[in-house]
Amino acid sequence: MSEALRREAQLVVVHSARGGVATDGEDAVAVKHALNVVQQELTAEHVPFHIRNLVRGNEPADDLIAMAEEYGAELIVIGLRRRSNVGKLLLGSNAQRVLMAAQCPVLAVKSDSL
Repeated sequence: MSEALRREAQLVVVHSARGGVATDGEDAVAVKHALNVVQQELTAEHVPFHIRNLVRGNEPADDLIAMAEEYGAELIVIGLRRRSNVGKLLLGSNAQRVLMAAQCPVLAVKSDSL
């Protein structure tokens, strides 16, 4: 949020989920609640924004890169979380894919909850 204010730029919040049988109703409710909280915070801080909640079967990295291109992003900010080496090997790393494939700079931020 502070980066968007500093740049006087529109903030595009992207949540991407693969969907399908792996997604249950509780997950959908939690995501909707989290996005509502983000919307309220951005509105209160007068940050211009769009929220995109994508459930279309794509990898999150692909969705994020596509949204960055669609909106002409100046910067992508991604959150990082710890994963085991086996987890990275089996599931790949969305953060790494975004870092390598994005056409604009990428800022990776470590999660506070680690």
